[in-house]
Amino acid sequence: MTYRVVQWATGGVGRAAIEGVARHPDLELVACWVHSASKAGRDAGEIAGIGPLGVIATDDPDEVMRVPADCVIYAPLVPDERIVERILRSGRNVVTPVGWVFPDARKSELLLDACREGRSSLHGTGIHPGGITERFPLMVSGLSGAVTSVRAEEFSDIRTYNAPDVVGDIMGFGGTPAEALAGPMAQLLGGGFRQSVRMVLHEMGFRDDAELRTTQEVAVATAPIDSPIGVIQPGLVAARRFRWEAVIDGQVVVAAIVNWLMGEEHLDPAWNFGPAGERFEVEVVGDPPVLVTFKGWQPESVEEGLRRNPGVVATAMHCVNAVPYVCRADPGIRSYLELGLIAGRAAPHLGQH
Repeated sequence: MTYRVVQWATGGVGRAAIEGVARHPDLELVACWVHSASKAGRDAGEIAGIGPLGVIATDDPDEVMRVPADCVIYAPLVPDERIVERILRSGRNVVTPVGWVFPDARKSELLLDACREGRSSLHGTGIHPGGITERFPLMVSGLSGAVTSVRAEEFSDIRTYNAPDVVGDIMGFGGTPAEALAGPMAQLLGGGFRQSVRMVLHEMGFRDDAELRTTQEVAVATAPIDSPIGVIQPGLVAARRFRWEAVIDGQVVVAAIVNWLMGEEHLDPAWNFGPAGERFEVEVVGDPPVLVTFKGWQPESVEEGLRRNPGVVATAMHCVNAVPYVCRADPGIRSYLELGLIAGRAAPHLGQH
C-alpha cells in the first residue's frame, strides 16, 4: 500500500523529509506547504535539492488541505496547535518532530477530539527529544533491573547547523549571556524534553511525586569564533547547556541534557566534548548498568554539516519511517508506547519489488 504524504514546512528537517519520502517505497509526496512566499510555486523536490518531483509547493494552507492525503509530516520551527487540530479533523494523520511526544491527556482534549472526529492519529518523534531521550532509554532499560537513574545527553558542535536565523535569534548564540538566558530557547525546548522525562518516569514506574526542574548555562567566547551567524566576539555566548531533570528524594532519577558548543576552543568556562567527541549518550544505572553511545549523527566537518547535517536527516527519517505505522494505528495521540517498533526501509536497489 502507498500512503499519500504532505510535507508541511521545508526547513532543514522538511527538506530532508521530502528526500526521505521520495525514496521510501511505501510513500508518495502529494503536496507541500511552505512558509516563505519565495518558495511558493517551486517544485518540492527542487526545494529539497533532489530534482523535480512534480509536486508544486504552496503557501496557501487551504490549497494543501484540498489534496487527498493519508498523513502530514508537520515540521515548522514553532508548532501551531490550531493547524494540527484542523489537519487531524480532516482525517489526515500527523507525524511531527516539534511536539506531542508524550502529552498530558488532560491538556490535549481538543486534539483528542479532533482525532476522534477525523479517525486520525498524532505522533511526536525526532531524535532529541523524540528518540534519544525516551525511546532508546526505555528500550535498553529492559536489560537492567533495580534502575536508579536514566540519562540521555547530546554533545554537538552547533557550527554545523546551517540555520543562521535560528542559531542567532532563537538559540541565543552571539548575544550576551543575559539575553540568551532570558531568550525563548529553554521554553521552546522544554515542552518536548519534559514530556520525554515524564514518559520515562511513567513507563519505568518511578514515583509520581518526582520534582521536574530545568536549568540552563552559557559559556562565552574568549577569542573570535567563526560560526554560521558570523564571527562571535569575545564575551558573547558561544556554548549552551540545558538540563531537564526529575528528582526524587534529592536524587536525579531521569535527566535529559543538551550540550551545544561552537567548537571546543576559546570558551569560558572551558567546556569540551571529552575524549569521545561529538555524540549522543544513553545511560541506565541499574543491575547491570548500560551505556550506549550513538555516533554518525554529527558530520565529519563543519563544511560537511553545513551542506547536509546527518542529525537533521536522522530527525526527518524518524518521522518518515513512522508514517506507515501511524497511518495503521488506532485514532488518538500515539506515542512509542502504543506504536511499538518503527523500522527503516531497505535501499531501493536492495528492496522487494
